[in-house]
Amino acid sequence: MLSSPRVRRTLTAVAAGTATLTLLAACGGGDDTSAADGEGASTVAAVIKGLDNPFFQAMEDGINAAADEQGVDVTVQAAQSITDTTGQADRLTALAQQDFGCYVVNPISGSNLVQGLAQIARQDVPIVNIDSPVDADAAEEAGADITTYIGTDNSDAGAQAGQQMIDAVGSGQVAVIGGIAGDVTSGARVDGFTGAVDGTLDVVQTVAADWERQKALTAATDILAANPDLVGFFAANDDMGLGIARAVANAGRTGEVAVISVDGNEEALQAVADGELTATVAQYPYAIGQMGVEACVAATQGADLPAEVTAPVAVVTTENAADALAAFPAPFEEFEDPLADLIQ
Repeated sequence: MLSSPRVRRTLTAVAAGTATLTLLAACGGGDDTSAADGEGASTVAAVIKGLDNPFFQAMEDGINAAADEQGVDVTVQAAQSITDTTGQADRLTALAQQDFGCYVVNPISGSNLVQGLAQIARQDVPIVNIDSPVDADAAEEAGADITTYIGTDNSDAGAQAGQQMIDAVGSGQVAVIGGIAGDVTSGARVDGFTGAVDGTLDVVQTVAADWERQKALTAATDILAANPDLVGFFAANDDMGLGIARAVANAGRTGEVAVISVDGNEEALQAVADGELTATVAQYPYAIGQMGVEACVAATQGADLPAEVTAPVAVVTTENAADALAAFPAPFEEFEDPLADLIQ
């Protein structure tokens, strides 16, 4: 891991404040164009998923902190919710009509931002894709050349959750609750988990709960009733993991049935510290947001960016939950940031 001054600054950037930034909230109006003043590399537009999810709140914090550190004016807009594909597309389309020097996009689906991407492609400015990949065919249809993709290796995150589950329960029956059926991110996490536990644990049921806590709670309640010998659940995100943990508690089986999820949001970290969740594989949405802005700065300076940058993850258990909470939303461990090293 790198220990350069730049990387150490990224770990504490949230404390720097964001007073100089231009920020449009998720549901805010779209008529504030002060960030789009034609200054090229000094202006960045970011369109992310819904701020109803704490994961994307942390991502927004990272975008803002990096913009402050790099002296960039940033406009952030977000979907109304994590499923608001049309609203998110409308936000990008509106921003694409303005004069930004770079765009950061975090699509809800692989293809929902095609119209806006097509408009940006005609401007010949960098497009940085973070967290959820733009579908390659959709990008080609839009004529958009994605400068770089920054995100978690979701298969690896699922695999780490699988190994942690083996460590927690040893053997027995487990269930898997994924996000939206057919979602690439959910599929990768589920496949990573099931591949890691294959031959050691018996996956008795896999269902989709649309990334939603209440749906996961309902599904887990039914699964527990049908499988009294169940020893663990894997959830493809923390919100569903917290719903499962509630179902386990309602059944009086907290501490008997392990619950492991992916994301590392603050509520989940606290649940791990409190013993409600067994573990979470923490992503660094804050760092992903930071690196998105850094990629814009480096690209507009003419740097040759890697096609993909893998964001780090860390398994959080009761042993290190306090450290993770103390640093939140910033990472609690140093990590390699190749984009920071490209900035002049």
